[in-house]
Amino acid sequence: MKEKVRVAVNGYGVIGKRVADAIKLQPDMELAGVADVATDYRVKAAVVHGLPVYASLAEKADEMKAAGIPVAGTLNDLLAQVDAVVDCTPKGIGAKNLALYQAAGVKAIYQGGEKHSLTGHSFVAQANYASALGRDATRVVSCNTTGTVRTLSALRDAGLLKKARGVLVRRATDPWESDHSGIMNTVVPEPHIPSHQGPDAQTVVPELDVVTIAAKAAHTQTHNHYWIVELTSAASREEVLDAFRAAPRIAFIRVSDGIVALNATIELMKDLGRPRGDMWEVALWEDILTVNGTELYYTYQVYNEAIVVPENIDAIRALTGIVEEGRESMRITDEAMGMRQEFVA
Repeated sequence: MKEKVRVAVNGYGVIGKRVADAIKLQPDMELAGVADVATDYRVKAAVVHGLPVYASLAEKADEMKAAGIPVAGTLNDLLAQVDAVVDCTPKGIGAKNLALYQAAGVKAIYQGGEKHSLTGHSFVAQANYASALGRDATRVVSCNTTGTVRTLSALRDAGLLKKARGVLVRRATDPWESDHSGIMNTVVPEPHIPSHQGPDAQTVVPELDVVTIAAKAAHTQTHNHYWIVELTSAASREEVLDAFRAAPRIAFIRVSDGIVALNATIELMKDLGRPRGDMWEVALWEDILTVNGTELYYTYQVYNEAIVVPENIDAIRALTGIVEEGRESMRITDEAMGMRQEFVA
């Protein structure tokens, strides 16, 4: 067996802690440690889990130690031990770390909050794994863009996609921030059409004819997408469903099973024993999907805190080159994490 790839996670927040857990599940990866600057319960949870914790900024090390966090060293110390780093720091911070990662000679994976121009490559495993092979860095796109690329790529790969127009109802804020940010009793339209998700999807699949409209709603858990797609030719409902079934990381939910709203799926994930109640798949309502000649209508749910986690894992394999085929990397990731195509039979 090949030697395991050693990986660091810089930023142990909403995405970072989930990526760290996913790395630990992979048979060909080893988590060397996590880095952060915080001194609160979030980083202390990493200590409880037995993870080596490093200071992302050397000047924060004493403050972290004073808070009772056993700091193993600085980010530079951590980078000296690894082949790749997953940067999960807040928007804008990752860009400042680029030179540091380059100097350390490690592969770097960034999140969707950073600009495409930072790496010149944006990543969704099923769409462009091959173009990431051996690169020094890539950017895993946002949760909403990931959902968009997954479903539209499924239709494209089946030869069904002509153009797509989508409406995105976004959550107001991350749940853990709901005590001090977000919106109440209103809906806030994004001020531009297209919203950024459509052009962002085109950084992964340039030929997509896609326009998105988005609004932020007064809830804190998950996003909801509504799509109107013009097909290349008249198709049956079953043909469309087969296209989605053939794609990875799309799971079906049904109103007939009582999954009538976003909260039901969140509860289902907890009932299935998912860590943190996470859903890594796009949850597509099978019995709402409608086809009328060359027009397709469908809706799905995006779990913003978790959907990009498997993409980060595949990006590690692509950049380090330990698995050359995207489908094989996704298979390994999905088996290790327990991904499903049907949540309930």
